[in-house]
Amino acid sequence: MTVLNSTNVTPVVLRADWSREDLRQMFDAPLLELVQRASIVHKQHHDLYQIQRCTLLSVKTGGCSEDCSYCPQSARYQTNVENSALLEIDQVVDVAKEAKESGSTRFCMGAAWREVEDGADFDRILGMVAAVKQLGMEACCTLGMLSKSQAKRLKQAGLTAYNHNLDTSPEFYGDVISTRVYEDRLRTIDNVREAGITVCCGGIIGMGESVNDRIGLILQLCNMNPHPESVPINMLVPVAGTPMENQKFSDVFDLVRMVAVARITMPKARVRLSAGRINISPEGQALCFLAGANSIFSGDKLLTTPNNSSSDDDKLISTLGMSFAV
Repeated sequence: MTVLNSTNVTPVVLRADWSREDLRQMFDAPLLELVQRASIVHKQHHDLYQIQRCTLLSVKTGGCSEDCSYCPQSARYQTNVENSALLEIDQVVDVAKEAKESGSTRFCMGAAWREVEDGADFDRILGMVAAVKQLGMEACCTLGMLSKSQAKRLKQAGLTAYNHNLDTSPEFYGDVISTRVYEDRLRTIDNVREAGITVCCGGIIGMGESVNDRIGLILQLCNMNPHPESVPINMLVPVAGTPMENQKFSDVFDLVRMVAVARITMPKARVRLSAGRINISPEGQALCFLAGANSIFSGDKLLTTPNNSSSDDDKLISTLGMSFAV
């Protein structure tokens, strides 16, 4: 096995022509060797000891017409999620202020829609974006599918980033969702990019997908040109009432490997630990940071599922000798 260090690793050149074989070699490599390589790449492009803290708020919960098999907000499944109408702007601002005081620099607003529709609700979303930006925070939204004109209006309101995950590989996608196709997701990402908004796009592991599907997901992401500025990697949180309620939690080393490959192939992106982090030990999270993760969602809830508390995150980051970006 080749020992990797900063003197024998060539700086990664940004590229969008990765092959499946390139990624297969990474997924097949010994884990610690892969982590070492990813850590060196991370150091070439980022501060190893700095983490971005983000907060995600559900501004409209439940009642979604989609049939995403993992999602407790689908109207098709009987879960314990209570539907709620779109929040008022001042309610969102209050939460955003608290998030900023807790150290979050990005505030993300999620609405359970198949696609956002023009009208009063979208106008209110635009008001939320503008208000969050006035607080001096990065503003991010995830509202489902988005048209070109809607993306332009969000940009004009000051939106920093738009989240629209691919979830998995094109080949496995149909096993997870039937109410929209993969190309719909890619089209929304194109509309966001064309409007000049940064792209937040990642996926989920632990849904029953194969390693080939995980490779296929990253292959889609790392061959976007330019790469997504933010890549959230989620671990499925099985929720009673959804078709995936009996899936078992993924092994943390699967997550570490995903983080490492994402870091190597998308060197400048923020790789974000997202859903499911509450099920990862502090040691597992530390290994993810070593592999190149440099952003987390903090706060007691991540849309509708439990999440790590800010105090726990403060303790972990302090223990590791790291700091949160300001």
